[in-house]
Amino acid sequence: MSEQPTTAVAIPGLALRRTLFALLVLGSSVTGGLAMARMVADLALGWQVVLLALFTLTFSWIAMAFWGAMCGFLLCALRLDPLTLRRQRPTAPNAYRLVSKTALVMPVYAEPPVSTIAGLEATCRSLLNQASAQSESVADKLSEHFDVFILSDTQDPAKAREESAHVTALQQRLAGQINVYYRRRENNEGRKAGNIAEFCRRWGRLYDYMVVLDADSLMSGATLLHMVHRMQREPQVGLIQTVPIPVGQRTLFGRFQQLASALYSPMLAAGQSFWQGDAANYWGHNAIIRTRAFMAHAGLPALPGKAPLGGELLSHDFVEAALLKRGGWQVLLDTGATTAVSRQAPHTGASHNSFEAMPSNFLDFAKRDRRWLQGNLQHLRLLTGAGFHPISRLHFLFGAFAYLSSMVWLALLVCTGLLVCLTALDTTPHQPLPQPLSLGLLSVTLFMLLAPKLLGFLLTLFQCPHAFGGRVRLTVSVVLEVLFAALTAPLMMAWHSLFIINVLFGRSIEWQTQHRGERSLAWREVWWHTRWMTVCGALWAVAMWFFSPHAFAWLAPAWFGLLMAAPIVKYSSSATWGGFLGERFLLLRTPSMTFEPALLKDFAALGARDHTLSSAAPLVGAIQPLPGELPGDMPCQSFRRFDRRLVSDSAREPH
Repeated sequence: MSEQPTTAVAIPGLALRRTLFALLVLGSSVTGGLAMARMVADLALGWQVVLLALFTLTFSWIAMAFWGAMCGFLLCALRLDPLTLRRQRPTAPNAYRLVSKTALVMPVYAEPPVSTIAGLEATCRSLLNQASAQSESVADKLSEHFDVFILSDTQDPAKAREESAHVTALQQRLAGQINVYYRRRENNEGRKAGNIAEFCRRWGRLYDYMVVLDADSLMSGATLLHMVHRMQREPQVGLIQTVPIPVGQRTLFGRFQQLASALYSPMLAAGQSFWQGDAANYWGHNAIIRTRAFMAHAGLPALPGKAPLGGELLSHDFVEAALLKRGGWQVLLDTGATTAVSRQAPHTGASHNSFEAMPSNFLDFAKRDRRWLQGNLQHLRLLTGAGFHPISRLHFLFGAFAYLSSMVWLALLVCTGLLVCLTALDTTPHQPLPQPLSLGLLSVTLFMLLAPKLLGFLLTLFQCPHAFGGRVRLTVSVVLEVLFAALTAPLMMAWHSLFIINVLFGRSIEWQTQHRGERSLAWREVWWHTRWMTVCGALWAVAMWFFSPHAFAWLAPAWFGLLMAAPIVKYSSSATWGGFLGERFLLLRTPSMTFEPALLKDFAALGARDHTLSSAAPLVGAIQPLPGELPGDMPCQSFRRFDRRLVSDSAREPH
């Protein structure tokens, strides 16, 4: 039974939505800017311009997050799909309706083989179980519709041999159920983007779609079938991105991040999808892509010049989504595939899950951000690229400003501190300086800053508090998370500002394998990376106390976080403290902990089994041969020129 293809996904009133959202953000920004202008009216003109510019940029960024959260809150409260605005009614996917061929593609680079292969096997078994729940005959034919490719860029021969042995064992376990192929490149030219492009050129034409997985990705069979069915129904869609939720960390830092993601990400993603419509973004994994569209439009060129702002594109996913949209394909953020159900008890046999792992401590998190920051700053060079959709240009701008905003915030705090000192010394010839921010404006700013967390909390409190341990534990957990976020925000501000300065001075960074497992930090390592923050926080606090005890008090959230950087980073990396709150008091609970979906149970069991087997005896066997190739072209795109006549031709060719 095949699904009838439709035209492009209908998104009613998209232009009106975008206009309304823009007016709300701009109106808030102008109002905040005018209020700030009145506050600094008695300052010298130079101070007025600097403070007003810095505050308006910061306030605009806060306003955009606030209104996005408001949109997401209303949509989730009413249980409406953010694209169609229809009532969300999750349905169990039907494997009988498969009429396509999909490749599950996992690029790896010197990843820990036990956890990587266990996660991939758990995903495959979830897919097989989903099909078996309908019919054994359907499960037997699943290999006609799905293949798995592990695309290795591992360069170390010893690690490659270990990796190959684990893949061989996986092939033997899944033999006759689903084909698992392993391809290793001798060089990792183009990194992850080049790895996937090489797969597309050799085997892409064999597959209608490919699901891109990271080494830490976990996706349920229900989610995979849901995405494939949607691609079959909607032939104008080039890419569907799910909302992956972090799981698996036991450290205090990891538990706080997992709680924040589970609480706020579904709501924030719904708000983004509401106004982004069919020009959403791509996050590089846990997404399905129409292979022919990707091959025709997403071949990546290098940027002119040298790294860090030139050369290979590090954050390639944003650019690939923009190129697909430029080519006439719809790019969607599907919040219904994973978030509508993930916050509630899983449905029997049809649990929609999309998970990922995350760094377990602050230092590894900051190192990952350093790589992302460099890649996102490269996107500023694409703002004037030929043919890009306006929303794609906004993705480039917002992705860079997510890090540049830290520098703006730091500059605002430094200027505020200087004003306090100048006022105390009375070195300025004009009238006594007013406080840089009035209590009213400061209160409004703080409210808008905290509103997304408050809205996410209220939504959960009334819809599914049991998924987070009950109303009391949920409330206590949110209070702790807000306090932790307030303490750690100055640390990320400082790190991001330092990273930006390094990029501006031409210091590039190589994209290496990130730490995905649990790692408790030693004091020496923590102090080495945070000592400069502690010194700056101490000097700042002393200066504010000396010149203005009032400023010392209301700037405390900033300088105190820096002063306490070392103990915050050290103790938040502890699994002991994480277990103290999470296991003893049952705080910082998430739906994945409360319900423990079958996908996560299988992953844990498979990981423990593989670790035991690999420790007991060497894994032996022959790698399954690769399938026959069907070479195809993936032309390198241009950012300077684009022929719009190619849009309709490529996006409308027969399915």
